[in-house]
Amino acid sequence: MDEARIARRRLSPRLWLAGGWLLLALLAAIFAPLVAPQDPLAQDLMLERLPPFWLDGAEPGYWLGTDSLGRDLLSRLIFGGRIAFIVAFAAAIAACLVGSTLGLVAGYFGGWADRIISRIVDVWMAFPPVLFAILLVAVLGTGLSSVILAIGIIDWTRFCRVIRAEAMGQSRMDYVENARIAGYGRIGIMLREVLPNVVPSIVALLSLEMGIAVIVEAILSFVNLSISTDDPTWGGIIAEGRLSIHQAWWVLVFPLITLILTVLSFSQFGEALKTRFDPVLR
Repeated sequence: MDEARIARRRLSPRLWLAGGWLLLALLAAIFAPLVAPQDPLAQDLMLERLPPFWLDGAEPGYWLGTDSLGRDLLSRLIFGGRIAFIVAFAAAIAACLVGSTLGLVAGYFGGWADRIISRIVDVWMAFPPVLFAILLVAVLGTGLSSVILAIGIIDWTRFCRVIRAEAMGQSRMDYVENARIAGYGRIGIMLREVLPNVVPSIVALLSLEMGIAVIVEAILSFVNLSISTDDPTWGGIIAEGRLSIHQAWWVLVFPLITLILTVLSFSQFGEALKTRFDPVLR
């Protein structure tokens, strides 16, 4: 095995960094009641707009400061991560299952199946995704399930187009022809031969879609179209911080940093996994 392949098979720094941040954020979200220093919904106007711990005027126990209602910002970010990860995993998996299945069928079988699925994808992608999501949530009503359903309905096309192209390329490979000669049926070849070779692309897309789902949920909560309860969301915290940016910049900056790091980590984690496990690169 040459040095280039050996280097690719090693766990890259971006996999460690992205995976480390996602693991830390996920564990904090899962064990939020245990690790959050304060009640994220508790209000105390005597503690409004406290600065982070390294600035003058900070209070012990409020590490990232408080918002205009005296609520602890770190606790709200931790509990907001619960909503973000639930939406990321549920919406991305739903979009992956639908889109990857249709893309695999269209790319491998071709013909009328490919034409019908491709036309549906073209029509679906004619709608601006964010506006489509806002419209769907407005119709379905606010709530976590509505947000997940809206993202899944919109983003399955991303999986479909990419997996269709991958399956179309794989179906022309010699190993597929050898499987036909060996007597395997078309569905058997698709599942046993083609599917394993497009799994790295599915993994990369799935991780990328999780980051996109986090962004879409943040946008919806920013415009007050996400969950209907008082539970904190990253987009909701950003919307609150925008109103007090001159008095308490930390209420806007820290949720933005958290959101950006999470989205970038999902993207880099997926790309690193694809490079690590792609059978072509191995």
